[in-house]
Amino acid sequence: MRRVLYRDALMLVIDKPAGLPVHPGPRNSLSRSGRAGTQTLTQFLLALRFGLPRVPELAHRLDRDTSGCLVLGRHRKALERLGKLFKGNQAHKTYWAIVEGGPEAETGEIELPLAPRDPDRGWWMKVDPAGQPALTRWRVLGRAGGRTWLALEPVTGRTHQLRVHCSASGFPILGDAVYGHAPRFGGPGLHLHARAITLPLYPKREPVHVEAPLPAHMAETFAALGFDAPAPSGSDKLPPVVGADDDGQELAGNR
Repeated sequence: MRRVLYRDALMLVIDKPAGLPVHPGPRNSLSRSGRAGTQTLTQFLLALRFGLPRVPELAHRLDRDTSGCLVLGRHRKALERLGKLFKGNQAHKTYWAIVEGGPEAETGEIELPLAPRDPDRGWWMKVDPAGQPALTRWRVLGRAGGRTWLALEPVTGRTHQLRVHCSASGFPILGDAVYGHAPRFGGPGLHLHARAITLPLYPKREPVHVEAPLPAHMAETFAALGFDAPAPSGSDKLPPVVGADDDGQELAGNR
């Protein structure tokens, strides 16, 4: 259970490893590393019930090769509440990325509409004036060796938004074999990490804030570039399950 970052009566936040798809699909028959693999997150959900009769379900998604904070709803009402937060852009997400080159400024925005490149492969995106609006805010956290450490904040949540926006802006994410310069197999791994998420889930409490540690391949790159990444806040303990109240009940009627 070391990948459980946060647990309460409504949700779990887990640290999804890079390379693990969140659900089965035809693209999951072969991993980007070239090794056959069929494991998906759905195979591990039974172990995440923590006493509830049903397994948790995804409140949102992360790409296969993106690591970090992933939110799961523990029952139907929790999923409904979480769904409203994500749909209403009330879930604040921060990603860390190492990009090739980098922007000249220290902060900025990327506002480029996105659409599928191929109708038969809806995951493969492109910048398209007729596409859906997409907005990403970014700021520079470090520069070294021709690489830049960025904090990326997706205001909208389009498929592959951060990867396409960075690539279209002239600084593709390191290790991106689809929109960047990395080889399909044997590359450095996608350097995109869902570092933190903040959710105003409970009206009578402070927003829930969770941070995930860097995956091993990104930690190695950070060390090589001399970037000093702070440890996740609250990394020394798992928050206790909240008690039953009007904000977070673990009653059978909520399941």
